[in-house]
Amino acid sequence: MTEAEIQYVSNESGEPTAVIVPISLWRDIESERETAYLLRSETMKRRLLEAKERRQGLPLDEAIEKLGI
Repeated sequence: MTEAEIQYVSNESGEPTAVIVPISLWRDIESERETAYLLRSETMKRRLLEAKERRQGLPLDEAIEKLGI
């Protein structure tokens, strides 16, 4: 990501008031914000860390049955 890809929006006085960023950068920012939000909760932090360490998944049909959908 280069500085040239970020566009600054200024008001009449020339003061920067906003930025335009590529969608890929915006998605990265949103993902980081969501992760930070989830990590504020000790319960959610524990669940996320447990999920990260999990090595086995659940087959789709078994998950559907378990969820009752």
